[in-house]
Amino acid sequence: MPGDVDCAPSVTLPSPASWREAGAVLLVSCYELGHQPFSLASPLAVLQRAGYCPRAVDTAVTPLTPADVEPAHLVAIAVPMHTALRLGVDVAARVRAWNPTARICFYGLYAWLNADYLLSQWADYVIGGEYEEPLLALVQALERGEHGPVPGVSDRQHRAGPALVRTYFAVPAREQLPPPRHYAHLVWNGRAVPAGYTEATRGCHHTCLHCPIVPLYRGRFFAVPRQVVLADIRRQVEQGVRHITFGDPDFLNGPTHSLRICRELHATFPDVTFDFTTRIEHILRHRTLFREFAALGCIFVVSAVEIPSDHVLAKLDKGHTRADIEAALAILDDAGIAMRPSLLPFTPWTTLEDYRDLLDFIETHGLIEHIDPVHLSIRLLVPPGSALLEREDAVEWVGPLDPAHFTYTWQHPDPRMDILQQQVAAVAERATREGWDPYVTFATVRALADQAAGLEPRREPPRRSHRPSPPRLTESWFC
Repeated sequence: MPGDVDCAPSVTLPSPASWREAGAVLLVSCYELGHQPFSLASPLAVLQRAGYCPRAVDTAVTPLTPADVEPAHLVAIAVPMHTALRLGVDVAARVRAWNPTARICFYGLYAWLNADYLLSQWADYVIGGEYEEPLLALVQALERGEHGPVPGVSDRQHRAGPALVRTYFAVPAREQLPPPRHYAHLVWNGRAVPAGYTEATRGCHHTCLHCPIVPLYRGRFFAVPRQVVLADIRRQVEQGVRHITFGDPDFLNGPTHSLRICRELHATFPDVTFDFTTRIEHILRHRTLFREFAALGCIFVVSAVEIPSDHVLAKLDKGHTRADIEAALAILDDAGIAMRPSLLPFTPWTTLEDYRDLLDFIETHGLIEHIDPVHLSIRLLVPPGSALLEREDAVEWVGPLDPAHFTYTWQHPDPRMDILQQQVAAVAERATREGWDPYVTFATVRALADQAAGLEPRREPPRRSHRPSPPRLTESWFC
């Protein structure tokens, strides 16, 4: 590709101080939902175009070794989600042990939210928001020997806000990354095919109170140029991918932009299917588009249903109701697109009756096979900077910050709910590890909820044998 750099080692070793030496900049990913990491591929392309030869390691697939770290002047750790951050701190500890002189930068959504703790313990630099250009600017400043503030980069002397300027988007560079066969596969119609990942937009137009995107983007989003998105998809298809996940926080923030991408994707690769994430509100608003999305290859949609309790939904400022969820399910069913709901069943406001009602809702609407077990156990996470903390009633339920676990603590006013959450989490972990039948998992969880309420556990729900299993990815969607 034009602008790509030949990063093959030279016979004559370059100066160790050279920032353009292969591996002088090391990018590390820890967890990206089983996808080939976009958070490595995108900055790799930007750094290579500027003449650097970064190396990349995805520790979800390839163990990080001293040989990876020892040549590095800067180790940049991608932390787009909470799980990635917890793993990233372990990576930082190993980097410090193996190469004490290397600078460490955390970048991504959860880096900026937890900047105070990271800079006090592990990080020399933190970048949030649109991270590619600030990361390049940091490398260039260090190469020049400069120690002053870098726009968009926080350090121990200077704090910067998240980078929210329209950036130059390069086509992600995926050549260094493990091939798609090592990542999540689409399972559908009795076959499994490699699944890829790309992003058509960044940020989000909406401001749900519990969403970690809100403290950074505050309702802003940026469209990635259509040709960049399509070129990224083409590269992945050439590597064997036959399904694409659009990982935008909400794919329908820019519906015209997204629809054009899907039309061109289908025209170029008619056998490639796709999925995307969007809110219930957008399914209702753009209901006329979903039959076309289905014709273009959309086979499922992820939507943050959370819980069908209007009281809890209002507390989260979700912008939808129980009736809206039911209407959205009907729209997708009419189009022949499966919904894979993401859930938030355990909050300070969710009663035991709410949780049992959620399980009844799942059974009534035929969603047992549509929900990954982990979603039945998810507990509200309140990171530093969460918009929930700005609500006047936060003092009624929020506890102290636990910085090392990157969240504010809270306890449910009904002790049964905290116990139930721990029990369900244990079941979900075991069910996923051992590959339980979805109906067995569901019945086990519902029995726990019934027992918590002092009721006789109900029997396993009847199976819908006349319906094919819905499409799914082999890695659960989880933050």
